[in-house]
Amino acid sequence: MPGERPADATDVSELIRSGQLTATEAMQLSLAAAAHQSSLGAIAHLDATIGISAARAADDERRSSPTRFNPRAFGGVPTLAKDLGGPFKGLPVAAGSRLFKRDAGNADSELAARFRAAGFCLFGLTTSPEFGLSLASEPAIGPVCRNPHDPSRTAGGSSGGAAAAVAAGIVSIAHATDAGGSIRVPAACCGLIGLKPSRGAMPAGPSFGNHLGGIASEFVVTRSVRDTELALKSLSGKARGPFPDVVMTGHSPSGLRIGLLTDTGVRFPTAGDRLDAVEAAAISLEADGHAIVRLQWTDFETAVGYSARAFEDIVAVNLINLVQDFNLDMTMAERLTQAVVEQGSAMPAAALWASLNKALLVSHHMWTVFDKVDCVLSPMLSSAPLAVGSFPSDHGDTELHFERMAAFAPLAPLANVSGVPALTLPFGSDAAGLPLPIQLMAPVGRDLQLLSLARRLEAEERWRHPFPIAESAA
Repeated sequence: MPGERPADATDVSELIRSGQLTATEAMQLSLAAAAHQSSLGAIAHLDATIGISAARAADDERRSSPTRFNPRAFGGVPTLAKDLGGPFKGLPVAAGSRLFKRDAGNADSELAARFRAAGFCLFGLTTSPEFGLSLASEPAIGPVCRNPHDPSRTAGGSSGGAAAAVAAGIVSIAHATDAGGSIRVPAACCGLIGLKPSRGAMPAGPSFGNHLGGIASEFVVTRSVRDTELALKSLSGKARGPFPDVVMTGHSPSGLRIGLLTDTGVRFPTAGDRLDAVEAAAISLEADGHAIVRLQWTDFETAVGYSARAFEDIVAVNLINLVQDFNLDMTMAERLTQAVVEQGSAMPAAALWASLNKALLVSHHMWTVFDKVDCVLSPMLSSAPLAVGSFPSDHGDTELHFERMAAFAPLAPLANVSGVPALTLPFGSDAAGLPLPIQLMAPVGRDLQLLSLARRLEAEERWRHPFPIAESAA
């Protein structure tokens, strides 16, 4: 691609593989972009030394052993890990909290090892809220993460730093996690592709403490569908975890039944411009020969409620275990985190069991939905990205906090609790130039079907990234 500016991580890897750009040069450009855009608050921890070292090692391998380097899907591409999940050796995860010192990790998770095998060069950690408890990334310890498209607004959470870094062009792709929409909500806020893979598709070990009983997935946020697909093929499979490995089926055939949901109920109304984007996507897919099947909020309302409850209960009980395992001093935590821990401590075992049983009903319900349709097309967010400060953590009203999150992204936890894959992508922009995201969900194992549909919608170019990636300066 001589003379062309790289558009995504695939382009960057091709430039490096062909020798038009070295991994070290790419890393230096990302480091410069990180410094220039530090006011976004996207990066919580930066280590230029570890980044340059990884890039130089990639360059050495490309020169000395191209047969080993060239198959790496993202050889030499700079990237960032999230300050939650992993861990990635050498990057000191603090989970957005002052409860942890930033001591460098001494081991890779299985996923981290796959990131390195794919050729990624890591140089820091992106901002997340304390313990991932918010759909905004504004931890009390800082930094406050802002949306590159409008810094007065949130970049989303809990992978807000990852999404802001990719949207701003600091990196072309970044690690992210999703337990209740935490990949998809930031991607939707920032105009990116965000896939929450099928349960069992991605590794989450050897410690499964961040797996949250199966509702959490680790993956990436990207600028293109092809990057997402290449990352899925490079990182997924043989998860060696507590769930059966997912067998990915082929790309979607023609003539799919697309379930169209444009009603999110009286309690969680969605703004008209968001619904218009969903309708426009349905028209495009119908023109391709897919059948549109109208769905009603009543088809999902109970499952959505059960999902929100299960997410809240699982997160609260998980925090109790974390506090006990690490003997954490909760007086140092944010007030909201303290309240969630108190909620988990007070939860009877019978109440948690009832919530988990309802989670099973959610999975069953989604299978009945997919008896009628092959995928579901819906809104991702109910409104434009909210103002910074819309999800404060200086109070102990957990019911209010989780209600605010449900109102912003009412359908997000449904995919986590049921285990189905879900993908968000931008399909236009609103009057303020902010992305109009949509969401696609499919049965477990149909991740490639979602990507095929997303690729078709992406081709309409209704959304274009306003900020070039750092490597465009080369």
